Amino acid sequence: MVNILIWIALGVAAVIVLYFVYIYNRFITLRTQAENAWSQIDVQLKRRFDLIPNLIETVKGYVKHEKETLTQITQARTEFLKATSLAGKAKAENMLEQSLKSIFAVAESYPNLKANENFLQLQEELSGTESKIAYSRQFYNDTIQNYNVKLETFPSNFIGNLFNFQKKEFFETDEKEREPVKVKF
Repeated sequence: MVNILIWIALGVAAVIVLYFVYIYNRFITLRTQAENAWSQIDVQLKRRFDLIPNLIETVKGYVKHEKETLTQITQARTEFLKATSLAGKAKAENMLEQSLKSIFAVAESYPNLKANENFLQLQEELSGTESKIAYSRQFYNDTIQNYNVKLETFPSNFIGNLFNFQKKEFFETDEKEREPVKVKF
């Protein structure tokens, strides 16, 4: 009888250890997915940044007096490159997104620019990149949600706290970026 109780106790202990290992590995998987998701955002932002100088050069010849809009895009791009935290990068990325919307709105007033083949190609590439960025941001936030929920729910929260896993920030826009684009002529 004692042997059976020992085997049962060992079986229960093994199940508990295996559960701890499973939860720990799940946290590692979710954290790695979050890092990968951020990398995917970063890749798309890099693509956008590589396209922006070409867009600016194409637009410059047509909209010489719209210098403020072009300056905003360049400034937003620089701010992103300087940002070190996720919140800083998100803020700069949102500023850049607003600036790009402005330049496309400005382009509506310049028929020759709208018909320019280089501009149309850049606009199409940036539009596709914006869609990829939006998808990447959504995937990142979904991954962070799964990670944070796992970190806060019982009993995995004990394991998360034991191994010092920390909550992660969502990639969010601020109120200013949610407003419609205003273009002044």
